[in-house]
Amino acid sequence: MNTLHNDTPQVAPVLSIEGLSVRVAGTSDHVVRNVGFDLWPGETLCVVGESGSGKSVTALSIMGLLPKGALVADAGTIRLEGEDVLQCTPARLRELRATRMAMVFQEPMTALNPVITVGRQIDEVLRVHGVQGAAERKARVLAMLRDVHLPDVERTYYAYPHQLSGGQRQRIVISMALVLDPKVLIADEPTTALDVTTQRQILALMRELQKKHGTALLFITHDFGVVAELADRIVVMNQGEVVETGAREQTLARPRAAYTRMLISSVPSLVPRERAPPSDAIVLDIDGLHKTFSQRRLFGRGRTVAAAQDVRLTVRRGEILGLVGESGSGKSTVARCVVRLIEPSSGAIRIDGIDVARLSRRALRPLRQHVQIVFQDPYRSLDPRQRIGESLIEGPVNFGVRRATALAKAAELLRVVGLSAEAMRRYPHQFSGGQRQRICIARALALEPALLVADEAVSALDVSVQAQVLALIEQIRVSTGIAVLFITHDLRVAAQICDTIVVMQHGHVVESGPATTILASPTRPYTRALIDAAPGRHWDFRHFRPADAGTGLPP
Repeated sequence: MNTLHNDTPQVAPVLSIEGLSVRVAGTSDHVVRNVGFDLWPGETLCVVGESGSGKSVTALSIMGLLPKGALVADAGTIRLEGEDVLQCTPARLRELRATRMAMVFQEPMTALNPVITVGRQIDEVLRVHGVQGAAERKARVLAMLRDVHLPDVERTYYAYPHQLSGGQRQRIVISMALVLDPKVLIADEPTTALDVTTQRQILALMRELQKKHGTALLFITHDFGVVAELADRIVVMNQGEVVETGAREQTLARPRAAYTRMLISSVPSLVPRERAPPSDAIVLDIDGLHKTFSQRRLFGRGRTVAAAQDVRLTVRRGEILGLVGESGSGKSTVARCVVRLIEPSSGAIRIDGIDVARLSRRALRPLRQHVQIVFQDPYRSLDPRQRIGESLIEGPVNFGVRRATALAKAAELLRVVGLSAEAMRRYPHQFSGGQRQRICIARALALEPALLVADEAVSALDVSVQAQVLALIEQIRVSTGIAVLFITHDLRVAAQICDTIVVMQHGHVVESGPATTILASPTRPYTRALIDAAPGRHWDFRHFRPADAGTGLPP
């Protein structure tokens, strides 16, 4: 017997997992061991844990999507309304998918076919599962698009994935998952890459649809802010095993396992830290930056999009300036203009007094070593065919440093970022995501730049790894005095690491000032809306309790 948040007693779980073990094919190595939990109709169960804890493998096992020849479920049962999906034939699994269980993945662009309109892709789900009549199918698709609150559903029906925003694409994927009203919906990190306001909309949408359809939701995440907003119960996984299960308030306020306490206490607080003022030496000075993109069309007139308009900011030596805002606000455009990956339309970008915006590519090359960038995705930032040592020394060697000297410096930088010199002999795929990001930071520091640009450098990392990388950036700032332009949509991260915060909206700077002022006493409604949208803002995770009036957050 289980009682849900709506106080409705349930006599049987819709999904019951007992003793599930999954091993690497051809070996005795298990990635999931003896996992068990129940999911009840209408319940939201959040499964949390670091990368490699077995969360996604468990979800793929439920859906019958374990990669063939790579992973094998060799023990246990997964009962969906009493039917063991591990014993189902491939044909039966295809029948169950979408009709009784469905899944929403983290990245909608990998879940959608880029050359087929989104309406046809949702229609295909209905057609494959026997819904006859094109008119009836289209009517059901349009109704589903309305349910997920997409604008102008007729136009959206005929749109291609690239013509929609990230939040809209995720709504399309949710529509595909729910169009046949399944009993169980599995959501695997569906909001990780979204900004806080879009994330809030998607979470509200999932709650609304869950209530409307009575769907049981298995939500996989590493974001405890999302857990605090969404969960009825929590399952904590570590190294393939369940280490703790409990109700939301019990687990967040009174975690029993040391691992759970570590994860929760790693969540950054929205309360900014008091920090010593930076020096007076200006490293980066952006004055009146404009960037306009021209979009050409095959037929008809093209259009121009102003991605950055009259942006002004300064970053001083030893200062970390956070550039925050929603997706499309112009943050990354500013970052790419600073490092001249894209050409500014007008304005000045002075680095150590030199206006790099006006330099030719040839004149710019000697100055490249003064500014380096760390991107969001460490998987794509490193050449998979090149050993780590070669990646680290490439920049210094190109600028005339002797190979032996560059190798010695690379070994030292790896120690600075918490890795051993032995890592230089390995390839990127042999490291975790957090380790790869540390390598990217080491590579950026190899040229001893005056300015480091970090573009969403920790947004895809687990909270524990994120805390380690943030501590590393702070340690490097203190030891080297480097200036950091830190782009993020996560206000918790900005609160913990930034001296100054600049808020952008629609290409404009709408508010700027010390982090303690911006987060505690925002003057603009947009800034306040960003703070209000931060998931779990009413929880003080570091002290395992709901936040109170003394947190320093705006009321």
